[in-house]
Amino acid sequence: MKTRSKSNSNRTTLTGRESLIRLIGKRRRFLPNRQSIISDPVQTPPSLVKDENEAEESLVERSDCLPGSSGSDLVTCPVCGYKVRGEEYMINSHLDACLTRGTKRKLSQQTLLQFNFCSKSKSQTELTDLELDDTKSNPSFHDKDITALSVVGIEETKSMSCESSSSSENDSLADIDGSGETSVNEDRIIVGGSTVNDDGNVNSLANHPGIEVSDNDSANSDDDISGKLLATFIVGRRFSEEEELHTGDNISLCREIENMKDPNAIKVLSADSGCSKVLGYIPRELAEHLSKLMDSFGMSFEGCITSVPERHRAVVPIQIWCQEKISFSELEGEEAQVLQSLCRHVINVVHLNEIAPLGTVKYQQNFCLLLQEVLRTTPHVFTHDEKNFLEKFLLLSNDSQRLFIRLYTRKGPWFRMSNISYAEILDNQIAVKELSETGYVCSTETTSELHKDDLEGILNIVSVGELREILSATNKKCSHGSRKQEVISSLLSAYRDESSSLIYKMAVEKTGPCIRISSAVDSLMWRVERLFFCNGEQDLSAFLLVDLGIVKYPTYNCVVTDQIFSSRNDLLSYEEALEVAQIMDESLDEDDSSTVLRCIATSISRISSYAAQTIKYSCFSASWVYSKVVLLGVSFLESERRYTDAIDLLKHLLLNFAKDRRRGYWTLRLSIDLEHLGRVNESLSVAESGLDDPWVRAGSRISLQRRVLRLGRPPRRWKVPSYSESVKRKIPEVHVQGRPLNCKTGAKSRFYGEDGEQCGVEQLALQYYAGEDGGGWQGVHSESGIWLTVFGLLMWDVIFSDVPNVFLTRFQTSPLDLDTDYFYEARKAIIEPLLLKIQEGMAEEILITSWESHFGTSCRGVNWNRHSLTELRAVVTCIGSRCMAIICRHLAQDYRSWSSGMPDLLLWRFHSDYSGEAKLVEVKGPRDRLSEQQRAWLLFFMDSGFNAEVCRVNPPVSK
Repeated sequence: MKTRSKSNSNRTTLTGRESLIRLIGKRRRFLPNRQSIISDPVQTPPSLVKDENEAEESLVERSDCLPGSSGSDLVTCPVCGYKVRGEEYMINSHLDACLTRGTKRKLSQQTLLQFNFCSKSKSQTELTDLELDDTKSNPSFHDKDITALSVVGIEETKSMSCESSSSSENDSLADIDGSGETSVNEDRIIVGGSTVNDDGNVNSLANHPGIEVSDNDSANSDDDISGKLLATFIVGRRFSEEEELHTGDNISLCREIENMKDPNAIKVLSADSGCSKVLGYIPRELAEHLSKLMDSFGMSFEGCITSVPERHRAVVPIQIWCQEKISFSELEGEEAQVLQSLCRHVINVVHLNEIAPLGTVKYQQNFCLLLQEVLRTTPHVFTHDEKNFLEKFLLLSNDSQRLFIRLYTRKGPWFRMSNISYAEILDNQIAVKELSETGYVCSTETTSELHKDDLEGILNIVSVGELREILSATNKKCSHGSRKQEVISSLLSAYRDESSSLIYKMAVEKTGPCIRISSAVDSLMWRVERLFFCNGEQDLSAFLLVDLGIVKYPTYNCVVTDQIFSSRNDLLSYEEALEVAQIMDESLDEDDSSTVLRCIATSISRISSYAAQTIKYSCFSASWVYSKVVLLGVSFLESERRYTDAIDLLKHLLLNFAKDRRRGYWTLRLSIDLEHLGRVNESLSVAESGLDDPWVRAGSRISLQRRVLRLGRPPRRWKVPSYSESVKRKIPEVHVQGRPLNCKTGAKSRFYGEDGEQCGVEQLALQYYAGEDGGGWQGVHSESGIWLTVFGLLMWDVIFSDVPNVFLTRFQTSPLDLDTDYFYEARKAIIEPLLLKIQEGMAEEILITSWESHFGTSCRGVNWNRHSLTELRAVVTCIGSRCMAIICRHLAQDYRSWSSGMPDLLLWRFHSDYSGEAKLVEVKGPRDRLSEQQRAWLLFFMDSGFNAEVCRVNPPVSK
């Protein structure tokens, strides 16, 4: 047991593990391809180097088929002769890999895509048959339960009839209560182009019009709002000058440009009154688009009140129409496209309000919005049956929608009907019946047979006392003090004895009727979430964080002209790669080495260099996901001292990913592992070739240079490299003595500070530099944090500028290309003028403006709480204009390589004329040494004219 515990501890520290966990995000309950990934043989690419030790267990097995295939689904590759699964995305990947390896093919020879052999994929078959009651799933538990969602949902239901007591003078939004009447609230949380109000309305996230228009915005009659009645509401009735309203009263719309809270605000005026009294405002999500029609195209709108609520401050239903006749043909190309796009967005907002009426609650509206947005923006990745099935959800009753969302966001997978109780759901039984009839849930009442994992799920919701009663009835023995999982394990052992039906029957008698979400539906909804957020870390709780005001996302324009996944097959291959990644992660948790090796072999066999290199953001390709699994596999094999296998994997990664920022780390590990095996000459050659690679940067380049100098001593190499003097430069050092509190190897060094209190080496160094001997410096222990905060604030407008296809969702804190070379290239025209302003001394002014305009808004790298504006102003002033511009350019050109490893301390001191100077210090304890990334930063700062040094804290020298 000690060995296993140590092994599990090592697994959590493997390089690439944390990154893979973030990629996976919330673990899926059901993996449709799990069995094929685990059980099917794996094809080994011919380029993979075999282990020299024939007695050692081979990492991968040769076979004539790929995972998930069967004899009837296989076709023969005309290039290499191997059997390939008959799915288009598998054929493309395999063919690309064959051609990349240089296999010759006659021009007259037919390619795989010219054969009519594509069969329906296994994944597609499972997901399209959504009406079936799938009882043979393999669910796994969520890592966490969104308990806050349940709490907020109940609390908001209890308080729905209460009006908000606080309001701002210029607000114009309303709070929805359960009856459909509304009171005005003060806060409006803007998520880009969408609005999340205190009333629970999270409105349309459609692309911002007027800047760039998607190619999909083609002219059609549906975009013309002339003559159409648009149903909406009067909100902000608290600001009304007329309390008495009547059905049929005429109204008109008027812009309120001077509104400080909302520059797009549109007032609703009484057209029947001679003095045109203000009745309220148009909802913000609609006003965002109508205001541009009124300002840019001179359109005017009028309407009438369709009904009057009982409460005078409730929202008032109205209909409005455009008074002008729109003629797209009279406008020039781009102007016509902008007008058409604005009209389309107006219609979308009105349609969304019809789908999510006022009677719905927050989380229900959020979920419907998510579903609606995905169906609108990525319909090409769903089959006809899937789209119809998802659209059925929008037609379900409120109770059914709410119950499904509640169950989907809980751990599950099974739930006792007797324990389901939510204040906002009126009739659970009717809701379950409707969900069951439409195929969204299955229950123990409609299921005759269960898979072992289903049985385990039901046993998990049985109490310990009830479990012991079942155990006693099956004549199984278990000690009285046994834990719940031990009792369940004893019962599951009976499953192999073919007594599962008896256990199932007794368990259901104890629990009563139970329900769970259908496995096919769970997979489909997981896909919808993934497409909406474009990552695995965010889920429905992201809406909740915005609703509660905990997170505020920046405002930017989503200009989308290209899809992430150009076809359904691209998405399916990406999803299957994520399945392999999840199985890899689970296997490491369970210390299942055989499954870990299988995941590595599967990944290495499916990597396609073509797929990874042709996608602009390769992180959305299946090959990129597989590369993450393989990289984690390298760390796993190195921890097992299987260096030959690790070398094979590293060579395969370097062969297939020619343009990847991870090449520096891969090359370094390859050189190190070769040296472990005593192949020093080859290790040196790898390090030398890596220095010619433009993708090897920052700390990895410094590390390879130092390896070449160490391994390339005569007689291996007689010529001294040109970078020798640069790498060997002496970094200034300062030595500080301290009284150590602990001297344990591997533990963080602790010392007694000058005030007698315990502190770390960084705090001790700050105390030293603040004293007379140190120079009277002020400073902070910041590492990279303060630099990234300053960069984010100075470059805010650049980061969130209008660049196509970098903002795909309204829940991003940075553009997708921030970690790529595209970031600087696409924005060079606006970056360089800004850097010129910084160099001319305007950095402090830009910093203050950005801080005041965006305080509290989430932005990658910016930490609003750790550093005050006073500290940041001092830093910018003392660093100097020229050096500040150099750092910003450096990060803009290569954010990924240089966003870590900065010196621990940033020190500054002012002179009498308000000028100042700064110093950068890397602090090292008695047993610490500089990492290559830290050395790279210090050398860069020294080259840029900074005052940089290393402070070594040592214990007193014993006599």
